[in-house]
Amino acid sequence: MKDSKPTQPMPANTQPLNGRTIVITRAQNQADEFVAELERFGANVIVCPTIEIRELESYERLDEAIDHLYGYDWLIFTSINGVEYFFKRLKARDRNTSDLDELKVCAIGEATAERLHDLHVHVDVIPQEFNAEGVFAALQRYVGGADRLPGLNVLIPRASVARDYLPRALQDAGARVDIAPAYRTSLPANLDCGRVGAMLSGSADCIAFTSSSTVKNLARLFDTQDLNVPLAGVVVACIGDVTAKTAAEFGLRVEILPEQFTISALARAIAEYFANK
Repeated sequence: MKDSKPTQPMPANTQPLNGRTIVITRAQNQADEFVAELERFGANVIVCPTIEIRELESYERLDEAIDHLYGYDWLIFTSINGVEYFFKRLKARDRNTSDLDELKVCAIGEATAERLHDLHVHVDVIPQEFNAEGVFAALQRYVGGADRLPGLNVLIPRASVARDYLPRALQDAGARVDIAPAYRTSLPANLDCGRVGAMLSGSADCIAFTSSSTVKNLARLFDTQDLNVPLAGVVVACIGDVTAKTAAEFGLRVEILPEQFTISALARAIAEYFANK
């Protein structure tokens, strides 16, 4: 893996991606911002979602947590999806945002925090590092050290399958953590292996992964543990360290990794990479 760092500053008002085809794997309903950012740099963008966000069959655990919000000290949102589905259930339980007034709220990423602000929810902590490790470090700093974590009650509404680092680290530090599945991710039903393979081997210059799930689902689509074959000759871009690590586990060399783990930064990193080619 290596960061995408330009050898020269990218000139303003240029379109370094003109003539380049960038494949993005983000969920269809969340792709617009990324498409716009890339098109601003002149890219031809193909939206090929390898992930779909879906509702759960049962919200029993999340509903129970919402009904007992008074028992928590902290509410941690790890993504916009977690926010959206949490507040759907909050409304379904005849609750409103005022029920969160007594809680401390942590949001991973500026976009997640902005969505909470749109919903008139205060955000107390936005970690500088947009990953579970960054959240744990930020919470320690906020409360005044690791010795202040024991006894805290934490609720994390998130995907049904996600990394265990954050809840495990908090539990090891003495906090009580409830994980409440709020949504699930799956491989889109209409994704065709042959069509995707032809597209990747044809015009694609770069493929951008925005989560570990987008990588894993592409590997699942091709039924392989080595994505080098379907992605031969395609530059790989990842939004952050965790996604890049997952890509490496499937045999990929990550050429583009922005310093800031945001969609805007990823688009710019892709543009800077090709500006120097």
